[in-house]
Parts: sequence; C-alpha cells; structure tokens
Amino acid sequence: MEHAYSAKLSNIIKELNVETIYSPCDLDSVKISSMDVNRPGLQLAGFFEFFDYSLIELIGMGEYAYLEKFDEETRAQKIEAFFALKPPVVIVARNLEIFPEMVECAKKYEVPLLRTTEATMMALASMVSVLATELAPRITRHGVFVEVYGEGILLLGESGVGKSETAVELVKRGHRLVADDAVEIRRVSNRTLVGSSPENIRHFLELRGVGIINARRIFGMGSIKATEKIDMVIQMEPWDPDKVYERMGMDNETMDILGIKVPSLTIPIKPGRNLAIIIEVAAMNNRQKKMGYNASLELLQKLGMINDESSVDWNAY
Repeated sequence: MEHAYSAKLSNIIKELNVETIYSPCDLDSVKISSMDVNRPGLQLAGFFEFFDYSLIELIGMGEYAYLEKFDEETRAQKIEAFFALKPPVVIVARNLEIFPEMVECAKKYEVPLLRTTEATMMALASMVSVLATELAPRITRHGVFVEVYGEGILLLGESGVGKSETAVELVKRGHRLVADDAVEIRRVSNRTLVGSSPENIRHFLELRGVGIINARRIFGMGSIKATEKIDMVIQMEPWDPDKVYERMGMDNETMDILGIKVPSLTIPIKPGRNLAIIIEVAAMNNRQKKMGYNASLELLQKLGMINDESSVDWNAY
C-alpha cells in the first residue's frame, strides 16, 4: 500500500509568479495532498456534487467571465457558496482583477487567495508538474547518483566498494553529482523515476581516508545537479572469480524500483579497472540502445549468426 504524502503549499507555488492577495496563515502550514487541480466552473454554477475538498482551485478566464456577467448581489452569492466549501487555496490566473466579494469571502472562511500572471493552462500545467514531484511515491536507497552524458546513473553496492570515489572521478571528467550515500527516488509517472539528494546532505561526498567534501565548492556549480531522471542502475561488486559475468550484452537485466523496471548492469570491481571510463561507456551504450541500436546484435549479424539484420527488432534489446 502506497504511503500518502502531502506537500507545503509554499513549495508548490514557489516556481510560479504568485501574488498573495490574502492568507489567513503562513502558506508553509497549508498542506496539499492531491495531485489534481480543479477549475471550479461547475461549483460556481451551483453544482456541488462530487466536489473534492482537497484540490487546489484555479480560476481562469472562463470562470471569471461567468461571474462577471452577474450583478453584484448574485455574484456575491455564488462566490460565497463556493468559498464556504473551504478549499485549501484559490488561485486566480492571468492577473485578473480580484472581485471584492472574493476577498471578503476569503477572509470570512479563512481561505488563502492568490493570483498569478501566468495564463490559465500554463499555471495549471506548472502546478500539476510540481504536484507530481512533491506527492510522488518515494523510497530512499543507499547509493550514489550521477549524471553522465545526460544519462542518470544510479550506482549501488556495499559500503566501501568505491561508489563515492568513482563519483569523484566522474565529476573531475566533467559529469555531475546528484546524490551521495542516500538517494531519494520518486516515481513521478508510470514510466519515470527521478532521483535527488536529501536536502541536508546535498552536494556532500564522503571519501574514506579524506573525510567529507563539498563537491559544489571544490569542483564548482557545474559539477552538481539537483535532480535527474534515473536511466540506468549499475550494481558494483567485488570481482568473484567463480561468477560468470555478462560479456556480450545480449541479456537485458532490469531492476524493479517502485514498480518501474530500470535497465541494470553488474560491474565487477578489481584493481586496475578504470571504473569512470567503464561507466561513461555504459551510459553512452545505454543511450544507443534506447535509440534502437545494439552493438551485440550487429556483431552477431556480421558473424553470420543472424541472417537478416532487418528482421531484428532492435528496440527489443
């Protein structure tokens, strides 16, 4: 059973150009728990069945034009009936003029009233995008998360296997660190996982023998990134001479994270292996596979083990 999350209203609107018309309290104390946003045309018209009291309410040009055609008394009745439902927040889009009745009802029923300059659909899309991230199902995994050539690579393995050292080498080579030690993973859609670092340890790395370092201060702002989509998982483990490791790349291993299957590789660790270069190549190879090319299949075709290359479904590999 998925855990139900909530988010501060202040976090949801921080990326929007929002003006506070009236707020009965600090917006940090207003919690939003639904990923949907409602345009209350039906409610303003007097239909209150199936109304979800937990949704952000967004008033756009359509709702505004509907209210504008009434006289002050009728408009006040419709607005009061709506605000009496006590939605968590009402946002007016397009920088439209606020009806005095709205301010009065917002104060009467203690409902935050905000206004944004964005067009209605742009504001709606922005809010839904932020809600999808803030309220997404999530887990925290022990590992390191880096961006390599635009691919989000999650490095997993036992403590001391060399994940952080590899991350430092990758950062020195121009790639970016997202998280070290603890990676917070969120399922923002049915196909997408996004990884980030807990805020209190963001940009920090632990190197055994050296201690804690701040990647942003040592390597610069270009060396870090706040979030990234997870494109591949690499499991790092000490070399086991009795284990048979993948050599052709024909087997498509995946790891299930929050119900989403992510391409996975196991890289054995032993002295002399340049892990940073191996991970760079793995990232580029993973991108080629997503674009429909598989080097293993091409080699088999050249060796005559596959008769007709055109008959191969490259996207299946």
